[in-house]
Amino acid sequence: MESPERARLEAFFRQITTRFPAGEHVTTLIITHLLSERPAFLRAMAATSTVGAVLPKPRSVDQPTLDKVRRAFTVHDLNRELFADSTWALEYLEDTAGGRNVILIDIGGYFAPCLDTLVEKFSGRVLGVVEDTENGHQRYAALDRLPCPVVSVARSPLKDCEDHLVGRSIVFSTDALVRARGDILTSRNACVIGFGKVGRAIAQTLRAQDLRVTVHDTDPVKRVQAHSQGFRTSASTAEALREAELVLCATGNLALRQGDFSALRNGAYLASVTSSEDELELGSLHGLYKRTPVSEHLTRYEITGHYFYVLADGGAVNFVHGAAVGSYIHLVQAEILAATAALSHGRFQSGLHEMAAPDRQAIARIWFDYFDR
Repeated sequence: MESPERARLEAFFRQITTRFPAGEHVTTLIITHLLSERPAFLRAMAATSTVGAVLPKPRSVDQPTLDKVRRAFTVHDLNRELFADSTWALEYLEDTAGGRNVILIDIGGYFAPCLDTLVEKFSGRVLGVVEDTENGHQRYAALDRLPCPVVSVARSPLKDCEDHLVGRSIVFSTDALVRARGDILTSRNACVIGFGKVGRAIAQTLRAQDLRVTVHDTDPVKRVQAHSQGFRTSASTAEALREAELVLCATGNLALRQGDFSALRNGAYLASVTSSEDELELGSLHGLYKRTPVSEHLTRYEITGHYFYVLADGGAVNFVHGAAVGSYIHLVQAEILAATAALSHGRFQSGLHEMAAPDRQAIARIWFDYFDR
């Protein structure tokens, strides 16, 4: 990032934190993608809270950025299995922020399995959670009850711009990795599993690049929406996979389980929009399929009579090329800052919440002041 761009971004975040000041002193634990633009966001978080720890998503770490962040913040490894263990999660929170008021910044519902224990037994007070993704939104919504406020920005209108560009970046990276082995996607049959905002953008981008696109979603309303936009639709995963030469999974909620992989046609390319453990049950194939690296980001899975290719080890394929979505990402980061401030003021009761429309409008106006060229 060039100096003028860095200065503009820092000024934008200063304006956001001025518009949405924090209340009582809080400590934040921040799960985040650690890409090149992220330090500015972390500095903005540090202006409104004490950053107890940064926990980078394992497959979206830019090494020079990690080195820079380590010099300014405490950085801990992130592991979904550890936060699934409530005893370990509580010990971790006590060691990191014992006795303090804490807000958890999440990407993917990592804190959802242990949230009851953290709220009930932590020596400090968990003021709430801010969740960034649809995957995480679903994880918190699935809990029988929420013991504290959870503010989700996953379905915010401010995220629509990012989701659209994420869809395009997914297709860009998929195409680049396929071309790296001397193949192309044009004119192939493609299947998109999940027709949310990102899945819709993927399907539209694939069609614009001359692929024949079938959409599958477990929600019949979304299948109707896909049908109304001219996509072929399928009511079952197996039917959707049968003819697909490219499969892109965008559900955030285990699109393919062990029994589904056998339905992939020979030679199909398989890619994911989110973390592999959230989208593809690839671990269930270990010991069944032989795994052979074809290139740095392409793996061949093979048993007798059947083979397919997995891109980026099943992780979010766009992170291979940095997952850049331009300045639109800062809209979502600003809403996370605003949600953190709202939780610090005790603005929400226990339950799942979104930020109010006037707050989002204020963020959009500030964004225009700094990024409308």
